[in-house]
Amino acid sequence: MTRQRVKARVSTLLVITLVLLGLWQTGSGAWIYVKAQLAQVLLQRAWAGTLAGQRDVKPWPWADTWPVARLVVPSLGIDQIVLAGAHGRTLAFGPGRLESGSSAKDGGTMILTGHRDTHFQFLERLHGGDTLLVQTRTGLWHRFTVREGQIVDSRTASIDTDEEGAHLILVTCYPFRTLTPNQPYRYVVIADREPMTDGAA
Repeated sequence: MTRQRVKARVSTLLVITLVLLGLWQTGSGAWIYVKAQLAQVLLQRAWAGTLAGQRDVKPWPWADTWPVARLVVPSLGIDQIVLAGAHGRTLAFGPGRLESGSSAKDGGTMILTGHRDTHFQFLERLHGGDTLLVQTRTGLWHRFTVREGQIVDSRTASIDTDEEGAHLILVTCYPFRTLTPNQPYRYVVIADREPMTDGAA
């Protein structure tokens, strides 16, 4: 076999390998997105049970989390079930509420976190004045108005939970749409609770 044919075969094998690697990576990324969307269907069912008065309704038998709230962004068509805890295994299925935060019905600050490439990808499209709605387990709705979005360094910044009044803080990794994991930056959206008189979303 000539050297030219060997080079041609090696080049062909290299191209095939790169194509297969690309397909595998694309499939892995797509599976994460599909899993996140399918989980929300099961979580909606668990949320219905929660609103009916059941406690800590698991969306599937082996789940170690349960719905604690519902987050709706009317202007963006976002409707998500929020889970207890903000661990990696929880965030694969939906946004999570930090245990150290309050609930929407309490005063103080409720902190929700989610992945930048699935559930909290919409954060980059939020603007000051946008409305966020949070439904509690009792069925009551609370309205929040976005005050600001900011980029912070998680190595030096901290979230102020002592601010007077009721607030909602949404946190995700930053920058959006990057292939580099474990970045130290976070995108933080701060919203303030508004008076709300009825239970309609």
